[in-house]
Amino acid sequence: MKKFWITLIVIAAIVVVFLMMGPLYIINEGSQAVVTRFGEIVDSHTEAGLYIKVPFIDMVTTYPKLILSMDGDAQRIPTKENQFIIVDTTSRWRISDPEQFYQSFKTLDNAYTRLSDIIDSATRTIITQNRLSEVIRTSNIINTVEDNATELSEDADTAAQIDSLVNAKTTSETVTKGRRQLSIEMANEARKMMPEYGIELIDILPRQIKYSDEMTSSVYNRMIKERNQVAEAYRSVGEGRKADWMGKLEKDKLSIESEAYRKSEEIKGNADAEATRIYAEAYSLDPEFYTFWKSLESYKTTLPKFDATYSTGMEYFKYLYSPDGKN
Repeated sequence: MKKFWITLIVIAAIVVVFLMMGPLYIINEGSQAVVTRFGEIVDSHTEAGLYIKVPFIDMVTTYPKLILSMDGDAQRIPTKENQFIIVDTTSRWRISDPEQFYQSFKTLDNAYTRLSDIIDSATRTIITQNRLSEVIRTSNIINTVEDNATELSEDADTAAQIDSLVNAKTTSETVTKGRRQLSIEMANEARKMMPEYGIELIDILPRQIKYSDEMTSSVYNRMIKERNQVAEAYRSVGEGRKADWMGKLEKDKLSIESEAYRKSEEIKGNADAEATRIYAEAYSLDPEFYTFWKSLESYKTTLPKFDATYSTGMEYFKYLYSPDGKN
């Protein structure tokens, strides 16, 4: 009985010592591991669970299984037109083959360094092969004529005129690829070296694109010039519309004045006819009184214009100075 307990205690001690040596290890969710023995890979695990290793001999290196991100360094890169821009990229990647990754890098820091060089090289290669407009733009929407002019004008002809002037002066270069397609090309260029590293590159995206200092002023000046051209186009069409409206206004004014003059002459003619009729009726009633009255009206008009009268014997003054006229 005593030997049994001694044997049991020895076995328990051996088990405790074995466990203290660390033969078991755990792979958590979202992780994967490579087991090496004297620097040589003997096993790898990509699923979570409890695993066994040889204590003191096997080394377990754990890597993340999730998608990782990496922000690249800002680079000063020339475009196809030899215009320098500053490009800052970000990329997503993951470890697809932990054994191959271990053989290539062993640590994540080494992988980040190498991956950064590859992505920077791919970015530079693609950008230098394309124009600036392809890098900074995604589509040709900037060249699409917006219907702003229709809101500012009353007719479609004026809207079309403004749109044609603005479009002719500000149409930018046509984009055939665009920034999104270039991002895909950057990723494809970088993926050429990824299989040998056990890495899956998901994408590369330009996080920030800036003009270099020497380009900034010229770009701003070009933008100001384009906006001034647009403003000039609107002013030109506005002046044309103003001339049309002023011409129409002058035409309407002359038409109104002509119609008013016609009506006034018609009224005057009717008044003169009525006055003539009244005079005729008055003359027919008393011709002598009519003559006397008309003579007095004539005196009122003509006599104040003369300073002196040298003769009053004329027939004209018969109602002023003749005895019959006084009576």
